Amino acid sequence: MKEGKSAGKLNNSNNQQQHQHQNGHFSPFKFAKLLDPEASWDKDQLGDALHWIRQVVALVCGLLWGTIPLVGGIWIGLFLLISSGIIYGYYAMILKIDEEDFGGHSTLLQEGLFASITLFLLSWILVYSLAHF
Repeated sequence: MKEGKSAGKLNNSNNQQQHQHQNGHFSPFKFAKLLDPEASWDKDQLGDALHWIRQVVALVCGLLWGTIPLVGGIWIGLFLLISSGIIYGYYAMILKIDEEDFGGHSTLLQEGLFASITLFLLSWILVYSLAHF
């Protein structure tokens, strides 16, 4: 009798999880998918992945640029080249997706760009000001 009740609870729990997955409350996104060229991506998932990769690059570059006392517009250009190069390399070489299915190169390369520029400048200026003044 106890086995029947526990199996019923397990079955009910699985049904609730599947229902929540279908409603979008839980994302089926897994970190292993980030490096799997065989994984299927929809436009929103790929956009989210590119956005957050770009934010991490922006934070790392901003902290590094601020720690090393770099000044000048050339470093903003270098950040843009590094960030866009990493994003392009990620979707073209690691994921090997057809960029036309997701709106082309320009759409993919612009994903998260302006937010990352803001984060980069904020972290660079903040660290530079706190460390060198």
